[in-house]
Amino acid sequence: MVRSPPIDSVGLVTQHKAVFEEPLALDCGRELPRYELVYETYGELNRDASNAILVCHALSGNHHAAGYHSEHDRKPGWWETCIGPGKPLDTNRFFVVCSNNLGGCHGSTGPASINPHTNKPYGDQFPVVTVRDWVRSQASLADQLGIKQWAAVAGGSLGGMQALQWAIDHPERLRHAIVIAAAPRLSAQNIGFNEVARQAIMGDPEFHGGRYYDYGVSPRRGLAVARMLGHITYLSDDAMRAKFGRDLRGSMSFDFDEVDFEVESYLRYQGQRFVQDFDANTYLLMTKALDYFDPAAEHSDDFSAAIEPIQCSTLLLSFSSDWRFAPSRSREILRALLQKEKPVSYMEIEATQGHDAFLMPIPRYLEAFSAYMGNVAREVEI
Repeated sequence: MVRSPPIDSVGLVTQHKAVFEEPLALDCGRELPRYELVYETYGELNRDASNAILVCHALSGNHHAAGYHSEHDRKPGWWETCIGPGKPLDTNRFFVVCSNNLGGCHGSTGPASINPHTNKPYGDQFPVVTVRDWVRSQASLADQLGIKQWAAVAGGSLGGMQALQWAIDHPERLRHAIVIAAAPRLSAQNIGFNEVARQAIMGDPEFHGGRYYDYGVSPRRGLAVARMLGHITYLSDDAMRAKFGRDLRGSMSFDFDEVDFEVESYLRYQGQRFVQDFDANTYLLMTKALDYFDPAAEHSDDFSAAIEPIQCSTLLLSFSSDWRFAPSRSREILRALLQKEKPVSYMEIEATQGHDAFLMPIPRYLEAFSAYMGNVAREVEI
C-alpha cells in the first residue's frame, strides 16, 4: 500500500479510452471494424503540442507505465524508474502517453473483447497483429489527441522495436527515437524461445484451441511455464547466480513435485503471479509480433535500406549483460544509421541485470537517458 507517493512519482493516475469507429487494415490481410485503445498520460501537453512523448511497452507490459491507480497499489507502473518529475522522461517538461497495444489484455481491443460479428469473445479468431499494425493504431491515437509530431517515441525491448518502426513508417511525425535493449529483428534462438512458450500454452488441456473463454477456464499452467521460460531469458547468468546461486530451501526432497532450490521457487512464483492478470491468447499474439518484426525483409534483408526513410535523431542504449538482445544487436542498428548518415547516439551500459536492466534504476543508464532527454526538452522550450 502506498499512502503517499514519492515526490518524484506522478502520483495517482487515471486511465483513458480512445474509440475508433473507422476500420483498421492489418498486415495479415484482415481488418478490425472498430477498436479501442486504453492509455494513460502523465504531465501536461503544452500549447503547440510539441512536448509529447509516446512510450511503447514490451511483451508483458501495458498502458500503466507510471504512478499508482490507488493508494492500495503495491507497485507503481512498469517504467516508474524513468517517468516522473526530474526523471529521464520528466513530467515537469513532457507530456507522456502510453497505450495498451492492440491484442492486449488490459483494456484495448484484444482476444477477450467481443467480436461484433459473433457477439462472443474473439478468442482464436482475433487477427495476428504486427508491430507495424500497432504503430498505425498509435498514429490514430496521436491524431485523436491532437499530436501531429512526437518530441520522441521511446521504449525498451519490443517497445524499442516500435520506436524504430515509428521512425521508418512516420518519419515526419517524431523528432527522436529512443531505442533501448532492442534488435533489428529476432535471432533464430529468440524465435525458438517464443515457440517453446507458445507450445507450452497451446499444449495445456485448458487451452481449447484458444476458445477457453467459452469454457470458463484458462490455460494457467501453460501460461505460467511460458512466463517462467521468458523470465530466465530476461536475467543474466550473473544476476541469477548472485540472487539464487544453488541455494536450497531445505534439504533435498528427492521428489519432482517439491521445490528444492530457491531459483525454482522464484520461477514458480513469477509464473503463478503472471497468470493472475495476463491472457494466454495475448501472450501468443505478442510473441508472434516479436517474431515477425523485420523491417529489412521488404528490402532484400538490407537493414540499411529499410531505415532510409528515417529523419529523426536516434538514441540507442544497450546493456553489457543482456544476452536476449545483446549489445551487438544494437550495434547492427547503429551501423545502418551511420551508413545512411542519420544522426544517432549510442551507449553500452555496464550492468549485471541482463535484459531487464532497462526497467531498473541503474545510475549510468539514468544519467545517459536523462542527458539526452534534457536536450530534447531544451529543443521544445526554445
